[in-house]
Amino acid sequence: MERVVYDRMAELDQLHWWYRARREILAALIRRRALPPQGAKILEIGCGTGHNLEMLSAFGSVEAIEVDPAARAMAEERLGRTVGAAPLPALDGVPDQAFDLIGSFDVIEHIADDSAALASIARRLKPGGKFVLTVPAHQWMWSAHDEVNHHQRRYSKAALKGLIDGSPLKLEAIGYFNSLLFPVAVAARVAGKITGKEDSDDKLPPAPLNAALERAFAAERHLIGRVPLPPGLSLFAVASAT
Repeated sequence: MERVVYDRMAELDQLHWWYRARREILAALIRRRALPPQGAKILEIGCGTGHNLEMLSAFGSVEAIEVDPAARAMAEERLGRTVGAAPLPALDGVPDQAFDLIGSFDVIEHIADDSAALASIARRLKPGGKFVLTVPAHQWMWSAHDEVNHHQRRYSKAALKGLIDGSPLKLEAIGYFNSLLFPVAVAARVAGKITGKEDSDDKLPPAPLNAALERAFAAERHLIGRVPLPPGLSLFAVASAT
């Protein structure tokens, strides 16, 4: 990702509706579908500024990896210990069969060889351990946001299922989220393409709008992992190691 993306993440990850609501949704998904054991050993790959680490710590002992030095330093401050720097797909130095839960949230789309990334992650899970991932959905939604974030691709549901089915992992759940706001996002991106005024979609809205968007997005925490949501901006999957 470009430097500006990490800088904006550091500025907004406690304020912006998307970060705040997504943490609630991820926590609900982990509770319902990943079911980590008591005292689980957890790894987040691509933790950015560490804004998910407190949420993940509610489920066990957390370790993390981040390749960007400035973001990693902030994550270390939040976690209170060293954050690793091993990139995917190699994950050099990360022990095999060590983790009950691995999370990778909007990371796999950055990796050129996503199949190698999943195979590497599978090796780091204990037998029966769970991998929870999120990725952006719909290649036709490609925009300036994807460019500045250096995405390799966006995923269809079928493509994400095929990726996991072709890996050593067993798919347990897959679905869309950020569905309630999907029509608004589609309209905004179409308008941006027509007017030539696309941007990276990460500015902090005015406070009343930010709060309204957070409420709308966070409402999906009651549904995710329970019932299928209609097409949305993102996909999740939960898979287990055999």
